[in-house]
Amino acid sequence: MSENYAVIGKSVPRIDVFDKLTGRAKFTGDLKFPNLLVGKLLTSPYAHARILSIDTSEAEKLPGVKAIITHQDVPSTKYGLSPARWDETIFCIDKVRFYGDKIAAVAAIDEETVQKALKLIKVEYEVLSAVFDPFEAMKDGAPQIFDEYPKNINTEIHQDFGDVEKAFKEAYYVRTDRFDGQRTFQCPLEPHATIAYWTGNRVTVYASTQSVHYLQHYLAKVLNIKEGDVRVLKTHVGGGFGAKLDPSGLDFAAVVLAKKTGRPVKMFFDREDMFFNNRGRHPIFMEVKSGVTKEGKLLGVHCNFVMEGGAYTGLGVASAYYAGTLLTVLYDFDNYKFDMLRVVTNLPPNGAQRGHGQPQPRYAFESHLDNIAKELGIDPIEIRLINARRPGTVTVNGFKVDSYGLKECLEKARDISGWREKKGKLPWGRGMGIGNGGFVSGAGYAIYRTDKPHSTAMIKVTDDGTSAILYIGAVEIGQGSDTVLAQMAAEAMGYRYESMKVVAADTDLAVHDLGAYASRQTLMSGWAVKWAGEKIKKLIMETAAGMMEVKPEELDCREAIVFVKANPEVTKTFAEVA
Repeated sequence: MSENYAVIGKSVPRIDVFDKLTGRAKFTGDLKFPNLLVGKLLTSPYAHARILSIDTSEAEKLPGVKAIITHQDVPSTKYGLSPARWDETIFCIDKVRFYGDKIAAVAAIDEETVQKALKLIKVEYEVLSAVFDPFEAMKDGAPQIFDEYPKNINTEIHQDFGDVEKAFKEAYYVRTDRFDGQRTFQCPLEPHATIAYWTGNRVTVYASTQSVHYLQHYLAKVLNIKEGDVRVLKTHVGGGFGAKLDPSGLDFAAVVLAKKTGRPVKMFFDREDMFFNNRGRHPIFMEVKSGVTKEGKLLGVHCNFVMEGGAYTGLGVASAYYAGTLLTVLYDFDNYKFDMLRVVTNLPPNGAQRGHGQPQPRYAFESHLDNIAKELGIDPIEIRLINARRPGTVTVNGFKVDSYGLKECLEKARDISGWREKKGKLPWGRGMGIGNGGFVSGAGYAIYRTDKPHSTAMIKVTDDGTSAILYIGAVEIGQGSDTVLAQMAAEAMGYRYESMKVVAADTDLAVHDLGAYASRQTLMSGWAVKWAGEKIKKLIMETAAGMMEVKPEELDCREAIVFVKANPEVTKTFAEVA
């Protein structure tokens, strides 16, 4: 690929490398403003309890305390990253649902004063029975966490394609395996932080977030502010992994406290707070049953899963669907049944950790295939080649698969790894295995129903043509998106990467983009950047054609040099034409 392109496919210095290597990069927690206050959340010491009263009077008397807010000071509007289940409020109103749930927030002159004030807030609780196991949570008589979720079942999915029972009856071999996928949490180097300040009726929010647009959307919706009166921007973000996608209590509290005090407020999580608020990976309890021919061809699959969701939904509905619906993408079979129960418990909420909904089911299904192969005496790679989906096919549950190279990938891995020579023949304590994975690049829907594009891009060439600025709402969280998108812009324009600048993730200055999640930015933001760059190149070609007395289609532009394709020595610089 690198031979066909001038910029993409090349190793280039990252756009942010100098700032990060020299320590000049500023993260949200590093920012300072005049009269900046420090804020922290008061959280629940119980996993499940009714709130009887909240007394902030003693804390309010503490010198240096500027504001304290509870549910009485904020809207009671419910929210959640997925509109299918809005069940969370800024602060708990009637009861807490996990250890670490949000009760109140304090803003004071420094962190020491904040910590003292938090200890002076008196909350009277009626402790309730808690439940931490999804199977126990579904039993009759279990503690009911939400009135609207009978038996604590938050999401129920039943999908049936083809005739699975008929496939099992016709199969040579039918096998059932059970697997447990554990709860895990992200641990980005930078904990969450938010700074908010007001100018008149308009609020500016600096946040460690994976989506400035989604955060703007929810701040406006929940706090009843015009979206145009909310500016969200991020500086540098020290990792996300799905942990910084949901709007957090920090974001809402910072905005309200800043309004109440008339001063900038910085809210932050410490490392312990992160583990209660990260929205990590769901535990999934998985039963997988498959029927195969004697040769190992899959005839039918039934996945029966139970997912432990923690206290709130967030993006958990999507995680529940992803867990089963995407299992059809890698392998070709005509009969499939998927049953899923997502159950709320009194543990911290789970959400969209990397590839959410898929890592554990992939582990389960790949292990299940290995067990089938072993029972039939088939090589593990061979059974995957037998069942590998081909490009240009549609899955039994309706996913169209175009470009696809699983068969070729497996054959290449087998050959370069020495699989045939090494499998089962290595010394004790060493071994070889094979496993496949697959996920979507970008989600088909935004978190709210909209006809707006998921990504847009704008490129401005300076008056003298010596530099270009890419305006994009995509969010650089350490994965290199600013660099990749600048490369794509330069390639599409026929420009030099070294002359590109990027203005990203600012709802005022950059253009609309849904942000960093679902492995979407190179694909979706990249398409927008590519189209914008190609439009600029077209304009450059048309202008240069008049200057060089040729037709536009006779020209090309590469690394900021416009040239005649039939005679590359006849050139104009991009700057001359611009």
